[in-house]
Amino acid sequence: MTAPGPYPVREPFATRWNDNDQYGHLNNTVYYAAMDTAVNAFMIREGGLEPIGGAAIALCAASSCEFRASAGFPEPLEVGIGIERLGTTSISWALGILRSGEDEPIATGRFVHVFVDAATRRPTPVPASVRSAIETLILHPGR
Repeated sequence: MTAPGPYPVREPFATRWNDNDQYGHLNNTVYYAAMDTAVNAFMIREGGLEPIGGAAIALCAASSCEFRASAGFPEPLEVGIGIERLGTTSISWALGILRSGEDEPIATGRFVHVFVDAATRRPTPVPASVRSAIETLILHPGR
């Protein structure tokens, strides 16, 4: 799970048969789904985020992806997770799609999550447990 370099945390991402498009490689939307799944899995597992029933939820305010090389089923991939910016009410994630065990990303992405109160949908601080997980496992691993 923890790795050196710009992506201190890596989440496995298994490709599926139906992820391939008519050109024989992963469809662009699969990269976005992988990144979204990875950061949410990290926040839920390591930060205790409760997307259903919790006081705060993370909404995606922006996302982007740059493609460098193609991949396809049945390649096992990983999503590398880093932080571009940890703000008061938002997180900008620096993400990489990597072949399993490799360090050079085949795609790089960015997700911006804004935390809002689940009931009012008004901005709220990043939950302390999520902030702590980011600081411990991504920003300052091994400290």
